[in-house]
This record gives sequence, C-alpha cells and structure tokens, in this order.
Amino acid sequence: MTDLAQETAELLQRLVRFKTVNPPGAERECQEHLAALLRDAGFEVELLGRTEERPNLVARLRGAEDGPRLVLLSHVDTVLAEPADWQRDPWSGEIADGELWGRGSQDMKSQTAAEVMAAVSLAREGWRPARGELIVVATVDEETGGTEGAVWLCEEHPDKVRCDYVINEGAGTVIPFDGTPVYGVCVAEKGVFRFTLTTRGAAGHASMPGVGDNALLKMAPLLQALAERRPGLDVTDAPQSLLAALDLDGNDASTALERLKERDPALAGFVEPMLSVTMAPTIISASEKINVLPSAARLQVDCRVPPGHGEETALRRVREVLGEDGYEIEFHEKVVGNGSPLDSPLMDAIVGWVGRVDPDARVVPTMLPAFTDSRTFRDAFADVVAYGFFPQRRRNLYETWPLMHGKDERIDVRDVAFAVDCYRDVSKELLG
Repeated sequence: MTDLAQETAELLQRLVRFKTVNPPGAERECQEHLAALLRDAGFEVELLGRTEERPNLVARLRGAEDGPRLVLLSHVDTVLAEPADWQRDPWSGEIADGELWGRGSQDMKSQTAAEVMAAVSLAREGWRPARGELIVVATVDEETGGTEGAVWLCEEHPDKVRCDYVINEGAGTVIPFDGTPVYGVCVAEKGVFRFTLTTRGAAGHASMPGVGDNALLKMAPLLQALAERRPGLDVTDAPQSLLAALDLDGNDASTALERLKERDPALAGFVEPMLSVTMAPTIISASEKINVLPSAARLQVDCRVPPGHGEETALRRVREVLGEDGYEIEFHEKVVGNGSPLDSPLMDAIVGWVGRVDPDARVVPTMLPAFTDSRTFRDAFADVVAYGFFPQRRRNLYETWPLMHGKDERIDVRDVAFAVDCYRDVSKELLG
C-alpha cells in the first residue's frame, strides 16, 4: 500500500469513528478534523452552518486564472446502525482481510476520505489549478433531506458553493455485464411524489362485520393492483443512453428491457425503475381500536417519478394502475427530479480516466431512483453539471448495494485508493 493509500485508509477509519448518526448528526468534530487537514495543505476553509453543532465544510484552492469551478461533494452524516446485528462494531473502522468496516464506509465517508485526500495530496505537491478553482464541500444532514446541509448552504451562501461541475455519490461501482466491466455515471435522479390513498366506509362493532362498512377491506384490491400491475414507461435520456451503451435498442425501451431481463436479470432489476414511475406501499392505518370497524383506511405510498416529470405524470400513472374510482388520493410531497447533460468536459474526463485504468471497461450513464445533494446543486445553479461517481472494482454493484444502510457495511481499502486516483486525475484534467 502506498503512503497516500495508507493515509486515506487511516482518514476513513477516523471518519467512521466519528458517530454522526442523523438525527441528531452532531457533525462538528468530524468537520473540524477535515478542516484542519485541508487548511494545513493550503486550502481556504470555512465552516458554515445554521447551528453551531452542524457546520458544513467549504474548502477552496484558487487557480491562477479565472475558469471552471469543480466541487468535490460529499456528506458526513450517516443513518443509524444496530451493533447487535453486525459482525463487527459499526463505529470501529476496523480493517479485516483488506476491508474497512463501519457505518458510512460505503455511504459515504469513503468518498469524503477519497475526495479530501485527492485534494490534499495535490496541494501538498504544490499543484494549483491553472484556471478556476477546486472546492471541497462536505455537507451535513443529507440523510434526512439536507435542510441543514446542501439546501441551507445553497440558499444562504450560494456564492460560497457556486460551481460549474460537481462530483458526488450515486454510481461508479463496477457492474459485470457480458464479461465486461461497466462503470455507471449517475447523471440524473428521480423525483419524489409521495401520496396517501384513503378509502371510506362506516364505523361499526367488529363483532358484527356484516352490518358495518369496513374501509380497510376496500384497500385489498388497491394493494393487489400495486403488487401486480405496472404503469407504462416514461423514458428519459439517461436510461435510453444506458440501454444503447449496453448494445440494446434505446429507442425501443420496452423491448430492450425484455431482452435485458433475458440476458442479465440482476441488471434489469436496477434498470427497470429508471424507465417508469414506481409506487411502493409502505404504511397502512385504519381503526385505532381492535373492536371497531374503521370508517376510513389510509395507505401511504412512496412514489418516484423520472426527472422532468411532475404531478400530472404521477397522477396519470396512478390512475393507470388503480383505476379512477374507489379511493381518494392526496400528494403530500412533490419534488421534481432533475438531471445534467450526458455530454460534458466532466464526462470526458471520467471516461478518459476509466480508459487509462481499466481499458476493457465501458462507461454508461445511469439514473438514481433515490436522490442526493446533487439535486440541490442542480436546482440552485442552472448550468451546473453534477454527476455521481465513486469508482469501485473489487466488489461489484450487486455486492455493495445491500450494504448501503444495511448491516456489516464495509469497503475494500484498495477501492478507496482507486477513487483518490480518479479525483486527482479528473481535477487536473478539468482545471489544468
């Protein structure tokens, strides 16, 4: 292991040991540790937060001339971990058999460590951008929506983080396909249109079920429809280009998806949600007493919508699956998804780096069914190009995805060093 790889692994161990479970987050100590590293390397560093205990980090390395601004973006808060479910302490940062264990080792303190060490190592070597600026941004509160993090930062201090390019989380773990490694670059994220379905009846005594009108039973056909029916496709640029890059016909997404299911069912399971509105029922409620027939039943549904589509598309697809009658619907979260252009100097830099380190690999655009801080940056800065890319090749996507927010989260330390090499290379390619 090189000195840089060793230092990066040690930084990730330290970051994992900061218990930044959100809520409450309490990220200050972690952010101060990163700030000291970057400040010592020559960066201008600011800690900016709505509250004292939850500052966002912004570190800047200015170039000799005006030019593009590249943000290396990550977040340092994590979700909860239940130690009893893990084989090792989730805040130990222990390295065993070449893998570093702990909450955040995949999502996403590994990328924080890689981005910071890429920036720090370049600065220590005396490198400065020939043009533009290299900016390291580590946010808080991403796991619960970013209102204290990226959202607050972009609204309250937009000039501190205004940029042309963003590298963030969202893709990059190798996907095996037809014997060829495939690296995804996340160029878009779906929107969120969560809704509640309500069915109505009449209350009655549960001992006489035939006398009342049980609203809960009216949920049964709706649940069955959600389980069995699928809405039509709403194909956007990213999955269309992905299918084409896999040598499938992106212009006929339905046929291409069926072919992909035959060739690689696992990959098809990841691609299918990119092509359409998805609806996942998650919470149901009815009577508050076991001996009372409910007069109303409510079902909460997590609905994700392709970028650029809004409530009109969501409602049309809900009606397509559930029909028009027998329920009321109320949307209580409405966030339109967004994306960045597929072609850009940042994409060229990523493709060029992959070509040098893994010549047989393909690079394809992908879409994230969930959302990240990239969405906030795209909303705040109209012309920004924001991609998700954290390259990993020791474990593939099917092995790493279950570790996200799951038990026994861990990462091969060689992949963290792999990402450092990427961010160093891309920074120099874009900024000179």
